[in-house]
Amino acid sequence: MDVVVCLKQVVDPELPVRDFAVDPGTQRQVREGRPLVISTYDENALEVALQLKDASGAKVKVLTLGPAAAVSEAIRLALAMGADEAIVVDDPRAPELSGAEKACTLAAAIRRIGSADLILTGCESADWAERVVAPLLAEDLGAACVTFVSRVEAGDGAPVVRRLVEDGYHLVEVRLPAVLSVTSDESNRPRLPKVKDIMAAKRKPVQTWSPADLTRSSARDPGAGVEVRGVVVPERTSRCEFLTGEPAEQVTALAQRLRDQKLL
Repeated sequence: MDVVVCLKQVVDPELPVRDFAVDPGTQRQVREGRPLVISTYDENALEVALQLKDASGAKVKVLTLGPAAAVSEAIRLALAMGADEAIVVDDPRAPELSGAEKACTLAAAIRRIGSADLILTGCESADWAERVVAPLLAEDLGAACVTFVSRVEAGDGAPVVRRLVEDGYHLVEVRLPAVLSVTSDESNRPRLPKVKDIMAAKRKPVQTWSPADLTRSSARDPGAGVEVRGVVVPERTSRCEFLTGEPAEQVTALAQRLRDQKLL
């Protein structure tokens, strides 16, 4: 089985709030000078792919879209975790693209790869959280699509996936090729690469393509109809009030404040 995992590199979600900023020109998060990491759910998707490799010998390729220099560390980490090879679509505009535009480019890259039974993505990115890439990617490729997948079993011919729902999970048999969006689960926590795996990753193949190397499925503009009007950092205000008097008086005053705020 050939598995392609689509990875996105984002500004570290653990970054302190004071370091978060929006570029007023691009209406995107400022990335320069901030640590970049693989988007959280994409790591879970990679772990699911690697579990398939461990269980059934699947071949795992990772595919990412972004400035080649900026994504190199993410690619090396993915290879160290166990991916067999990597493809980078070197597009400096990648951080500014909409989810539909990214799906269109990723689909073109997967067609150039030529062989993909399963395409895995995170269920949402850690920055924009649009949740549209997997369904649009499946539509462009003419593939089946299952969202919010936590586990995949190779099965006998058709994989069986566990799809999380509000009150439990569904078991879904999937026809190939298929696009799966993966969510986090106890069973797919990303593995930590060993030192020998990190060293071995340096010898694994990494191909770099430009957007001009790819052939899109149609002439339609995937960004048509989508316009980002503005992105702002929410302003948070706080107010502190000290209650005076004896403890019993403070308790009475606090209870009254809570009633006034309709919190009691």
